[in-house]
Amino acid sequence: MRVRPSAARAGWSPATLVDTHLAGRRAFGTAALVSAGAIAAALVLVSQASGFWLVIIAAAALYLAYLTHVRSVARAELSRQHFEELAELHLSTVEALALAIDAKDQTATSHIRRVQRYAAAVAQAIGMSPDEVQGVRMAALLHDIGKLAVPEHILSKPGPLTEEEFLKVQIHPQIGAEIIGAVPFPYPVAPLILAHHERWDGKGYPNGLEGEQIPLGARILSVVDHFDALTSDRPYHAALSDTEALAIIRGEASGALDPAVVTLFVSMLPHLRANARREPELTRHFSFEGGPRPAPAPSGDGRDEATVFREIAHAHREIYALYDIAQSMGTGLGVSDTMALIASKLRHVVPFASCALFFHDATTDTFACRFATGVDAALLRPLVIKQGEGVVGWVGANRRPLLNARPAADFEAAGIPNESTLVCSLVSPLTVRDRLVGTLAVYATCAATFTENHRRLLDRVSEQAAGVISNALVFEQAKHDSLTDPLTGLPNARFMFAHLARELARAARLESEVSVLVMDIDEFKSINDRFGHPVGDRALRDVAQAMRGAIRPYDSCVRYAGDEFVIVLSGCGPELGDLKRLELQQLIDELHFEASPGQLLTLSGSVGMASFPSDGDTYEVLLAVADRRMYEDKARRKLPAFAGGSAADPSEGAAAFAKIDRPASAPRMF
Repeated sequence: MRVRPSAARAGWSPATLVDTHLAGRRAFGTAALVSAGAIAAALVLVSQASGFWLVIIAAAALYLAYLTHVRSVARAELSRQHFEELAELHLSTVEALALAIDAKDQTATSHIRRVQRYAAAVAQAIGMSPDEVQGVRMAALLHDIGKLAVPEHILSKPGPLTEEEFLKVQIHPQIGAEIIGAVPFPYPVAPLILAHHERWDGKGYPNGLEGEQIPLGARILSVVDHFDALTSDRPYHAALSDTEALAIIRGEASGALDPAVVTLFVSMLPHLRANARREPELTRHFSFEGGPRPAPAPSGDGRDEATVFREIAHAHREIYALYDIAQSMGTGLGVSDTMALIASKLRHVVPFASCALFFHDATTDTFACRFATGVDAALLRPLVIKQGEGVVGWVGANRRPLLNARPAADFEAAGIPNESTLVCSLVSPLTVRDRLVGTLAVYATCAATFTENHRRLLDRVSEQAAGVISNALVFEQAKHDSLTDPLTGLPNARFMFAHLARELARAARLESEVSVLVMDIDEFKSINDRFGHPVGDRALRDVAQAMRGAIRPYDSCVRYAGDEFVIVLSGCGPELGDLKRLELQQLIDELHFEASPGQLLTLSGSVGMASFPSDGDTYEVLLAVADRRMYEDKARRKLPAFAGGSAADPSEGAAAFAKIDRPASAPRMF
């Protein structure tokens, strides 16, 4: 039975309509019975004067009247049941649609239930009529139905929306109101949906209503929905605590939200939370009378309705996660940053204990682990596997994924003892235009963890990731080349200035020290002139290799230019810096270089040292001081006493230092 629009406008509830309908039927039956009784009584009076047959006729009429009454009552009851079933069917259909839309939008059914309960409770507390409370409850269920008209990629976007995207989102209240406006609810619903994004200060949408121009039910819905959205996980933010969310809600009172509704809601929240914890999650929230009904029995295939909604949500979480991964991969250029983002997003669609990237080196035809995170990541990072061997090598050679394979095979192929707790792996190839980039692997600590669906999803991710990872590798190589001296493999001057600036800033923050050594190979020009530049290049490489092995892993040895080297010693003051200066100088003095077959040359180097902060607080000053002291050291080394002759005269040393070819102004490094 269709509820008449006129009844809806009058604000009648479904219960009122049914009761009115049944009362009419009962009145009709009663009137028929009374009329039959009156006729029977009249016939009895007549029979007293006219005869026996009229009594029989009167009895038959009375019996017929009784049958008519019974049938009328039965038809009324059937009509009531039919009306209730039809009304429940309408409400259930609308509710199921709304819950499916919310599942699609990655909001759990618990979110919509909380909004319904909280909004209805606030509406009752504020003094709204029962029909108005029903309207608020139904609007809470359907307020986002207009999102059907918002493009999927906008709803799934994890970051801020552009102005154009936000304009697309702003249409959903209008669309929702138009959809619901065609449904003859016996209480106001569409106006609340239309206005649930209006603001108290008049800056909302779609109509810019302000203050009490906004329907009270919409103002209640706005406060409750905003609070619950803040305390729920969404694609664009993590859930906040109640305290944090309430601080935001209070801050928006008199701005976006009705201050009176905010005050009432904040005061009621502890009671609402306590009730929500006590009440079971209901699959059906509405009944014909407006009260809760029990959840329906599971469907014939053994799946209840909640499972169906979870499946809808899971299907769309896959879309969200894949979109999120695609968006994230465009935000970083480094391999580690890119893989860290991919791994964090991939967990939402493929649960794993560990994730690793293996890069294919075409020169050696091997797969080396370039990134690993999660359980036993430290055991995965040293793996280098030949193509065709192990799981990773097989996937790379055949360019086909492997599902639930043994990670132990990779440790065996790499010749490393398997001490890992990882039991199964899912590995997918990474290819760009038929070029093999590497493999992407995920691991689990339980057997047969991964499914065909996981394999499909990892393939999708690998398709997107392959090009990005390839570009990241190219970028890292270009960056390495731009900061590396091609002759010696040491960092170059460009790296040195950036590194020194960072180290000095860190030392200033931690109140520690840094020493800078400047070294120059003595008489290097004569080596080039006598033996040629290829021999000089070999000498530079040997010196670079010797110095690299003599410093700590976290120190830096830089080829600045020509035969000049700069060593940066973190955490070293003047005393330790001077000891390292003498050590490096002795190392170079003892380095025997074979210029040609059978002809050995003895190299030597002059070294100057400056320390932060005692000698300067900027790298320009420190390099200038160290360079000056290097020249002083070169002058001293040229004195006869240094060469094994007679005692040195200070005046001779000063004269020798003055004769060294050096710029008259700034040190030659600058």
